[in-house]
Amino acid sequence: MPLSMANPGQEVILNAINWGPKLKKKLQDMGLTPGVKLNVISNNTNGAFIVNVRGSRLVLGSVVTQQIMVEMA
Repeated sequence: MPLSMANPGQEVILNAINWGPKLKKKLQDMGLTPGVKLNVISNNTNGAFIVNVRGSRLVLGSVVTQQIMVEMA
């Protein structure tokens, strides 16, 4: 399922990033690599999506979260 469908408080595992190589590399540099656990902090329907990954908080846009595939942890 896309990360955009995860609810606050859920923990998910990243499976894949379905985007071009530039954005994929940027997200991987930010710690979003396959198999990493993400804790969803906020899922604002207006676009701001906050996750905790490896002890850091990341804010992602809604378009990006639709391209990040995850599964429930």
